[in-house]
Amino acid sequence: MIYFGVGSSFWPTFFLFLFVVWLLFFSFNAIMRKILKVKRKKLFSYNHMNALHKKIDWTIRIVFIVAIIVGSIVNVSRLPSDPILFLEPYILLFALIFITEIVTAIMEWKYAENKNAYILTTSQLVLLAMLLLSMYLTDFFGLFG
Repeated sequence: MIYFGVGSSFWPTFFLFLFVVWLLFFSFNAIMRKILKVKRKKLFSYNHMNALHKKIDWTIRIVFIVAIIVGSIVNVSRLPSDPILFLEPYILLFALIFITEIVTAIMEWKYAENKNAYILTTSQLVLLAMLLLSMYLTDFFGLFG
C-alpha cells in the first residue's frame, strides 16, 4: 500500500527540532552578548545604522523580491524535474538573509557605537551557515527520513 502525507511522529519530531534550534540560537546569542557586552536588538526590527544602511537594505530587499517573482515565473515555465536551482524561492530567501546580515555586519563595523556588535552579527551568521550546511548534509540529522 502507498501512503501519502507525513508519518504519525512527524509533528512532535518537527516541533522538538524547532525548539532545539531555537534554544541553540537563544543560548548562543545570550552568551555572545554577555561576552561581547552588546545590547540586545529589538525583535523584528530593522536596526539600521544610518540612512545609507537603510537605503542599501531596501535596495537589496527590492532586488530579491523581483528575483523571487522572476525566478518563480521562469521555474514554473520549465519542467518540474528541471528547475533552475538558484532561482528557487527558498534559495533566494536564504541568500537574502545572508546578504542583509553581511551588510548589517559591515555597517556595524563602520558606524556602531559598540564595535563588538559586528562580531556578534558575524558569529550569528557563521552559526546559521554551519547549522544550515549540517542540516543539508545530514538530511536534517536523519530525523525526517
